[in-house]
Amino acid sequence: MPTAVVTGATSGIGAVFVTHLAARGDDLVMVARDTARMEKRAEELRQAYGVQVEVLTADLSDRAQVDRVAERVGSTTEPVELLVNNAGFGIHSRLLSPDVMEQVDPAWEVMVRAVMVLSGAAGRAMVERGHGAILNVTSTAAFMTMGAYSAIKEAATVYTEGLSNELHGTGVTATALCPGYVHTEFHERSGIRTSRLPGPLWVDADELVRDCLADVAKGKVLSIPTVRYKIGMAAARRIPRALLRRISGVLTSTR
Repeated sequence: MPTAVVTGATSGIGAVFVTHLAARGDDLVMVARDTARMEKRAEELRQAYGVQVEVLTADLSDRAQVDRVAERVGSTTEPVELLVNNAGFGIHSRLLSPDVMEQVDPAWEVMVRAVMVLSGAAGRAMVERGHGAILNVTSTAAFMTMGAYSAIKEAATVYTEGLSNELHGTGVTATALCPGYVHTEFHERSGIRTSRLPGPLWVDADELVRDCLADVAKGKVLSIPTVRYKIGMAAARRIPRALLRRISGVLTSTR
């Protein structure tokens, strides 16, 4: 059976990906920091779906640990068919806060540098085999101007688009999933005041993952959930930047 690697596999969108991939019969490599939590979930998946689940403990803000994960995703003897770079977290410091880099530095390591290192390792091995897929979970914040988080997610999105250019014709694809507000514990853990966010902005996590995996199978470069977000992000790319900044400021204030 094909093997999928999922980072940030124990919570949020990553946990939903793990369930959907196991349900369709993929063997798994779960990557996260909490070994006990991964082991518990891994056993549940083995029992429920009969798949093989490997647990790989790693903190992706630590470069040595990223290199260890890269060795696994780039393995030629235990090939990986799908890499899901999902690990991430919110950033709330204002750009002018004296401590902003205390959040930005680890966020950059996890959500940009680790994404590039792991995508590169997986991509090289996949190209050699002539098939595979890389999925980087970014954000619709990449299309907005919502501080450091937007800047980091835009970097990851543009990287994925550039990677898709290099992979063209190789049989390997790269997709950036750009979710908006998704019903998981991510926002609560990030301290976002979800009660102040309008209902239409929310997306069901299972719907998000199901549609994203369909987009990956089609080789789409950008996977944006729901018609309303597709329209919204298309508009964000076309409206005057001054208006986009104003909208971003309103959304930031609601968080």
